[in-house]
Amino acid sequence: MTQDEHSIGEMLNLSKADGAHGVRLHTVDEDSAGQRIDNYLAKVLKGVPKSHLYRILRSGEVRVNSKRVDATYRIEDGDKIRIPPIRTTAPAETNSPGMKVAARFEDAVLFEDDAMLALNKPAGMAVHGGSGISRGVIEQLRMERPHAKLLELVHRLDKETSGVLMIAKKRSALVSLHDMMRANRMDKRYLMLVHGRWAEKKKRVALALQKHVTDNGERKVTVEADGQLSETIFHLRKNLGDFSLLEAQLITGRTHQLRVQLAHLGFPIAGDDKYGDFALNKQLQKRGLKRMFLHSAQTVIKHPVSGERLELAAPLPKELEHFLRQLEIESTDA
Repeated sequence: MTQDEHSIGEMLNLSKADGAHGVRLHTVDEDSAGQRIDNYLAKVLKGVPKSHLYRILRSGEVRVNSKRVDATYRIEDGDKIRIPPIRTTAPAETNSPGMKVAARFEDAVLFEDDAMLALNKPAGMAVHGGSGISRGVIEQLRMERPHAKLLELVHRLDKETSGVLMIAKKRSALVSLHDMMRANRMDKRYLMLVHGRWAEKKKRVALALQKHVTDNGERKVTVEADGQLSETIFHLRKNLGDFSLLEAQLITGRTHQLRVQLAHLGFPIAGDDKYGDFALNKQLQKRGLKRMFLHSAQTVIKHPVSGERLELAAPLPKELEHFLRQLEIESTDA
């Protein structure tokens, strides 16, 4: 741990009188270059709420090369960042000396080396904090691994989606993986259970999707002619009575892409509380399905450093396996 990191715990409890002694200067190195200033501060000031970080950015207390910047500024190699004294009390569960954070992801690691980490993300946990969520996967990881130089999300998964989640441990790996995503050089496969009897063995779906924010602040996506193109190849794995188990191969990676496409086609994902069949979901909860049946099952990439083929596979969670077996028994008896 660096001297800066050791001093964070003391800084969190500074009084106004001591504030003048808490100002620090950070110089951005090559590995940190390219990330947003708000994400950099979240990494350096572990345990400080994001709302407070945005406040000190808006007020101009954080300076880069003696200038004010907003939260979207991307730091560059050699930038000098002034970080003011932090007077916010850290949450009780921190990784300060004498305190240990309960490790939540030790058994969820699918792959790890010096460049990247892949986890089998559980359903019900957001990938990052915000919108009322104090801590997501990335914040939890940073608390569990205070010595890590870099931990950044490569992509996102919806809160209720389980499965393969990639995290970069080097700036060069993050840039390389983002380049692969933009160039569609990743093979990402999802498994989902939909309501309805899917007939085609293979179907390519292309729809224009538009993002909206509702009056209550909820993010929602609809099919609109002037939206962004979304493409998926769906493969039928199995028909199970009134349901179908599908495998989806992503061609694009739009927000809520699979959920919106399937709902638009009349095949809502079982348990989807945003785009699904709400009456059906209530029935499914009584039958034991208490989450959305959507799982990121496999991602195949070239390793961002070595270039070797890397297959990241996450087994279907037990609760989803159990519900599938139940459907198989019911469809056989019928």
